[in-house]
Amino acid sequence: MTAEVPGGYGGKILRINLSEMSTSVERKDDTFYRRYLGGSGFISYFLLKELKKGIDPLGTRNKLVFANGPLTGTPVIACGRNGVGAKSPQSGGIALSQVGEFWGAQLKWAGYDALIIEGKAAKPVYIWIHDEEVSIRDAGHLWGKNTKETQQMIRSELGDDKIRVALIGPGGEKMVRYACIMNGLFDAAGRGGLGAVMGSKNLKAIAVRGRKAPRVADPARIKELNKFLKDAMFNNMIVREWHEYGTGGPSIETGMEVGDLPVRNFRDGAFPEVKKITGEVIMNTMGVGMDGCFACPVRCKKVCKSEKYSIDPAYGGPEYESLSVFGSNCGVDNVEAIVKANELCNAFSIDTIATGCTIAFAMECFEKGLLSVKDTGGIELRFGNAEAMLKCVELIAKRDGFGNLLAEGTAWLAKKIGNGAEDFAVHVKGVEPGQHDPRRMPSMGLGFMVNPHGADHCCNVHDYKFADAKRMKTYRYMGFLDTLPEDDIGPRKVALFKVEHLRQVLFDSLLMCHLAAVPVDHKTVADITAAVTGWDTSVMEQLRVAERIMTMARLFNIREGLTADDDRLPLRFFQPTTDGALADRCLDPDKMEKAKRYYYTLMGWHKEGVPLPEKVEELYIGE
Repeated sequence: MTAEVPGGYGGKILRINLSEMSTSVERKDDTFYRRYLGGSGFISYFLLKELKKGIDPLGTRNKLVFANGPLTGTPVIACGRNGVGAKSPQSGGIALSQVGEFWGAQLKWAGYDALIIEGKAAKPVYIWIHDEEVSIRDAGHLWGKNTKETQQMIRSELGDDKIRVALIGPGGEKMVRYACIMNGLFDAAGRGGLGAVMGSKNLKAIAVRGRKAPRVADPARIKELNKFLKDAMFNNMIVREWHEYGTGGPSIETGMEVGDLPVRNFRDGAFPEVKKITGEVIMNTMGVGMDGCFACPVRCKKVCKSEKYSIDPAYGGPEYESLSVFGSNCGVDNVEAIVKANELCNAFSIDTIATGCTIAFAMECFEKGLLSVKDTGGIELRFGNAEAMLKCVELIAKRDGFGNLLAEGTAWLAKKIGNGAEDFAVHVKGVEPGQHDPRRMPSMGLGFMVNPHGADHCCNVHDYKFADAKRMKTYRYMGFLDTLPEDDIGPRKVALFKVEHLRQVLFDSLLMCHLAAVPVDHKTVADITAAVTGWDTSVMEQLRVAERIMTMARLFNIREGLTADDDRLPLRFFQPTTDGALADRCLDPDKMEKAKRYYYTLMGWHKEGVPLPEKVEELYIGE
């Protein structure tokens, strides 16, 4: 490692061209790392710089970028994540996804800050990265296997059970539009269809084993910060709940009561059966333990086993999003079926959110008479039909029969069906939303609108923080002194949204976990970055870096033809739910449009959402 490489980085970018079956290594200097950080920053940089306008997301010229951050693989707790990105087969714009487990840390320990996959292999292959040794190996015997079989076979073939594997199952091979990339068997880079991109390259898996931890600038300070982080996490009620039950614990019932739990394709609000599908119920009836990611004490991953449906504990258990999307959003209260649906998605490598939302949308179409049993292949696709839901998951992954239509996602299916179906198709930029209702939280809705990668719930903002006086104290040093009503979306809320959203962008670039970092404010993020890298960084610098990353991603989308008109919410969110807490509450389209335009102004973008030339130059993006 040269003196130019800051702490926390490996100092190398690995490129693998599958068309040429070749590998190469690039080195970057301190300026590059400080300007783009890692994760979403690296991905946005490489895709904006290197992809040609208008390429096919599933063609050979797309590139698949795996990117670590400076914190990945270091002793800083809750930083075992890596980012993945490409041109999205769902939105046609940029796809930015993050994932936990140990794979990213192993890539960093092998010395690499990023891995760029180019071209397409002539036949199925997998990649083996063993410290500085890189090889491309035949995967013909792995093609068609589910993720568990694939991981077992690779570890057996390479003779090491500690190897970490990023991989796809049949869903990725079949290029399901929303296929994901799995790190291991229950951590997914879920959004944007990145598993389909991997499948389009005939790339089955990337196995990694590294043995050299990255240098950090100030180990003693990191030790102090880790103690602070751990204390802050476990003094937080919701983090303690995640530690015991995973996401979707008892608080899922509260979510239904206040209107945050989507019910039947975001149409309804009341789902009293929610008490049957909580994380607490799952752990008390099927739970066999908890698991976690690299260097994280929270261990929020459920591990489930049940004879009913032959639920395999190797695939973990459902997090909140999966519980909601296969539960209340499909009207299903059969908890074993929900856990099985999650397992199938992990085995096939398809995104649980997109899968469940697409099925829920199809269920509403069926009940409205827009689909019939003739269309579905005999499936009675009604809300609450758990067996129909499970059948659809399998058909989607295999692109079999009606599943071949569902595999294209909500936006495409709505256009195919027509007859008013688009009025209740819930997506933004073709990407189905995370399981939070913006009718209750307009900032979440604004985040769905302006996130370059679609309706992401993680790189986003929860309005209840801004209505809480204690939480708002953490924003006082930035000039935000007063609480704001949860349902407000005026200029002050938009300004606060911007700085909080940029914090989330930092998490996705540094690769801190959004869940474990709930109690972490902007100043702490800067302190952690300084302790790892050795930079004299600050909140101001980090916000500028995050602004640069968001602007690069925006420029990518504009180049690919996305406009301000694509930053819009589905019609459903401008209508109240049929019952429940939001039966008399919905978003105001005029207020949301004004909020979006003001956000553009704060970001230095034209009123049509195009970054001003001066802003591009100011942020060094032209270079």
